[in-house]
Amino acid sequence: MSSPSHPIVLTSSLNGPVTAFDAVSGVPLCHFSGSRSPYHGLALVGNSFIATSHISAETSSASIHLYNWWSSTALHNFLVPEPVAPLSATLDGLYLFAGGLSGSIHALSVPSGEILASYSAHNKPVSCLKISEDGSILISGGDDGTISFVPIFQIIEASPDKSSTSLMLQRFVAHDGSVTAIDSIMAQCNSTIISSSLDCTIKIWGLLDGTKLRTVTFPCAIMGIALDQIRKEFFAAGSDGFIYKGSINAGSKKHVNQTQEFIRWAQKHDSGIVSLVMVSETNNLVSASEDGKVYIWEIETGEAIMGLDNDVGSISDMVVANGMERGLNFGKKADNFYDGYSGLCRVEMSRSLKDTLDIEDMLRVATKDRSRAIDMLESAISAYERLLELILKEAKKGPSSSKSGNEKHSL
Repeated sequence: MSSPSHPIVLTSSLNGPVTAFDAVSGVPLCHFSGSRSPYHGLALVGNSFIATSHISAETSSASIHLYNWWSSTALHNFLVPEPVAPLSATLDGLYLFAGGLSGSIHALSVPSGEILASYSAHNKPVSCLKISEDGSILISGGDDGTISFVPIFQIIEASPDKSSTSLMLQRFVAHDGSVTAIDSIMAQCNSTIISSSLDCTIKIWGLLDGTKLRTVTFPCAIMGIALDQIRKEFFAAGSDGFIYKGSINAGSKKHVNQTQEFIRWAQKHDSGIVSLVMVSETNNLVSASEDGKVYIWEIETGEAIMGLDNDVGSISDMVVANGMERGLNFGKKADNFYDGYSGLCRVEMSRSLKDTLDIEDMLRVATKDRSRAIDMLESAISAYERLLELILKEAKKGPSSSKSGNEKHSL
């Protein structure tokens, strides 16, 4: 079975597994079990891993689960100092950021799970995280309505005694309610961010100085945002179940009505939409709602062209992965994860990350042992060469020049 080149939609839930769907056929491909993931608690980590925030139902302890694409159970359980919800990872998958209940952000190394740094970003829980379009800045939103910007290299290289305020590039009050989503538009002279909030607004800001450029007010709280491929239009996820489409630049010719800042698509969701994601491969929009429904939309017409067959109930977050980028080769049956893998050994595919790291450790030890053995062999050869040289020297002297048979020669 060849790898699908079309996108894979993943949804998480507080009450069920992470589910992967084929975005073209709508068929569930597999489930990743063992996580109870809160709002914004799902993230892609490079091309190799999926991360979910997890809160134990039995102990209420907090952790982050790390999955690879070949196993339905978590490979790693990263312990964190407090309950965390929103997650975001660098494009190379080396660093994962988690927003905590205290307002702190924790930076973790992948795949070790080591906490590299923690800093206070907000006065209330961190509500959303986003890495800027160019991958250089971590942007966070909080329940306190503030937005903060921190260069990623400063987080990774921060010393333990460095203060949170010295890390931040900018922090300002953006909304009257919790910030629900953030996206960025990077340009040489006019970089901006767009944020949404429970205060029923979307706002557009200057990236570096926090200057408000525009406010769009809606009839309901906005739970998420997405931008089209050319970064000219936004799509807003309404808590009323509607999707709203508008232009980022006021007065755009794409407005249906120049006096109207947005249009509303026909309703398909019966409850609040928790996530919107633009699919670059198809130029379609995917929406997921609290009631468990997932739809794929044609952005030009505003029509829902497909519903995904989700049977796990409520959805807390949704992301979209490119199947070809991750070399996915899912089986034909969602309940048989390894069916249909062609030309690959099941044992190798199901090998855990811990096993792989253990093998790497053994190889490093073997390399050191080999180097040590070579050094000992070279030392022994050198000693034998010196002994042979001494024997030949004595042989040339002959018996008459020998002093005593009991005389010892030092090497």
